[in-house]
Parts: sequence; C-alpha cells; structure tokens
Amino acid sequence: MTMKDILSPKYNDAVHQIKTAIMQSQSKALASINQEQLALYYGIGRYISYNTRKGYWGKDAIATISKQLSIEMPGLKGFSSSNLKNMRLFYEQWKCLDANSPVATDEMQKSVNSPVATGELRKSVNSAVATAKLGSNTITASINHLDIPIAAFVSIGFTHHIAILSGSETLEERVFYIRLCHEEKLSVSELQKRIAEDAYHNQGKMPNNFNAAIPDNKQAFKAIQLFKDEYLLDFINVEQLGQREEDIDERVIENEIVHNIRNFIMTFGKGFAYIGNQVHYDKLGHDNWIDLLFFNRILRSLVVVELKKGSFKPGYLGQLSHYLHILDDDERIEGENPPLGIILCKDADKTFVEYVLQDYQRPMGVATYRASQERLKQLLPDEEEMKKLL
Repeated sequence: MTMKDILSPKYNDAVHQIKTAIMQSQSKALASINQEQLALYYGIGRYISYNTRKGYWGKDAIATISKQLSIEMPGLKGFSSSNLKNMRLFYEQWKCLDANSPVATDEMQKSVNSPVATGELRKSVNSAVATAKLGSNTITASINHLDIPIAAFVSIGFTHHIAILSGSETLEERVFYIRLCHEEKLSVSELQKRIAEDAYHNQGKMPNNFNAAIPDNKQAFKAIQLFKDEYLLDFINVEQLGQREEDIDERVIENEIVHNIRNFIMTFGKGFAYIGNQVHYDKLGHDNWIDLLFFNRILRSLVVVELKKGSFKPGYLGQLSHYLHILDDDERIEGENPPLGIILCKDADKTFVEYVLQDYQRPMGVATYRASQERLKQLLPDEEEMKKLL
C-alpha cells in the first residue's frame, strides 16, 4: 500500500464514522469509570464514617490505614489520610441519597465486620438513570423537595465534589454548583474561582426574563449565569476623552468599547465573538441600527447590546425586542438558539425593570455600567472629607 492510498479521501467518511464511534465509546467509558469511582469512595466513606463516629476505631486509625494501604499496594494513589477523610465527608454530606435506593441501606450498621458497602450510591444512581441515558440532565432524585440532577452528579469528579462540599453550606448551593460544573465543564480551579466569587448568591441579579422567555431550562440557566448585573468599563476614561461626564453620549461610549473590544469581551464574559457595531438592517424599508452585536458560543445565539447613557426607560425594551425580532427572522441560522439582548445603561431600578420585563416574550436583560473615573471617585474621599484631611 502506497502513501497515496493511505491518504486517499475515498474512505474519509468511514474514518469519520469509526472515529466518532470510538470517541463516543471512550466518553461513555470515562463516565462509567467516574461513576464507579464515586460509588467506591461513597462506600469507603460510609464504612469509615460508621467505624469512626461509633468509636470502634482509635484516634489515629485513618492515618494508620492509609499508611498500611500504601505499603500493601505500592503506587496506589488517592488514598492518603486526608483523602480518606474526604471520602467520609462525601458520604456524610450525601447520605441523603441512600433514601432513594429501593434496597435497605442499614445492613452495614448490623456488624462492625461488614464489608465495605460500595453499592449504595450506585443503587441510588441506577434507580434514577434506569430509564434514560447517562448524561441527561433531566434525570433527578428528589431530596427534601429539591431535585438533585443525578446525571450531573455522577459526571463530575470526586475533587470537584469535595471543592463544592468545602465551599458551600446548603443543599441548594451544592446542587447549583454541581449543575454549573456539568453545564460549563468547569475545571477544579475554575469551580473554586466561581465559589470564591459566590456565584450562587450572585446568580440572576441582573433583571431578566430568561426563565420565562427561554423554553429550555438548561439554556435559561446558562444565560442567567453568563451575565452580571453591573459591568466596570474601566477602559473608558472621561478625562482622557476631554469631555465632561454629562456630555458623553452613547456613541462616544460605543466608540470606546469598539476601540477596546478585547477588554470589553473579557469584562463581559466567556464565549463572546464580536460581529460589529452600528450593524445595519433594512426591514420593510426602515433602517435599523444595532449598537453592538456579538455571537456567544456557550449560548449558541446572537447577543445584542444596546447602550444608553442615562437611566433605564421602558421604551428601551421595546426597541430591543424589535431588533431581536429582526435577527430572529433574517439572521438566525439553523442550529442556533433565538437571539437575546441586553440593555446596558447608567442606572436602573431593578424592581421596576423586572415588572416591565413581564410584558415581553423575547429574552432580554438590563445591566448597568460604571467607567473608570466613577470607580476612582468611589475609592477617594469626597470633597468635604478631603478638605478635612488637608
């Protein structure tokens, strides 16, 4: 066989089909391995919890067991003393899942010498995923009237779980971060950053109608997480522009954003691709000019950003809804989700914005911005205080 035969495009489709099958199989295998690992750690955690909490083991038992395991199984990783304690934490914080198993889960408590019960989490998971494919985020187990996304639960690693348990206090928070990890494929460091930013308590602070206007709950969740309620545009400096703040209009702000588009995208969030500013659409003989137009890869949708220099006005949403209608009719292509829009204004009464948003069916939100000079003003004492200091 010659090199020409090997590189022939004749079998490209066959190669693609086989490659896809291999990748899908590998993905399923990895998911299965992760599920088995979680079940193992859950069972070991349950065993350690019972024996340590009941006082059957001495104070240094976990450290001794870890050391003995490393001697008897050279090269074994993941079973340090601290990780064995993490397994106990994992079980104790999620032992509520035992209630979902159709099999009695108290057998282990009948005898100190019982083998490690690794099946309890697996039974809980299997009972939840029996009727659907692993990976569907709609499969849930209800604990205290709160839906646990089981497929998401078993899709993230043990280290992710420990980071979530260490950084959150309530069941609601844990479920939120599990779903966030699953949806956004977060690394452990990215997850820890989101926890440090208190993403749970800051979710949905931007007034929006995403839950009502986006039928897909998963898509609505992504949209809510993507946008902030306020943006610091610290690359816009009024003094450098040589203009007073009250003389700045939307076009000046827009030009500054365009000139600093990389900074703006980094400020705005993940997955944004800039399409253009003052994007023109002729609709039925009428000119329409969109301030800023983006495409977001995470949402797979066009995103309109309309700039307003003053306070929020209800009419802004009507204009934005009109632009989204045009994009939906003339610009959206197959495979994309409907476009959504953001009003970026100087200030807004959130309660009033939420009230007005109820009248609109297209996904929209309202955020505010601050320029660098405003940030500086916040950090410096006011004029009277400065006089006292001097």
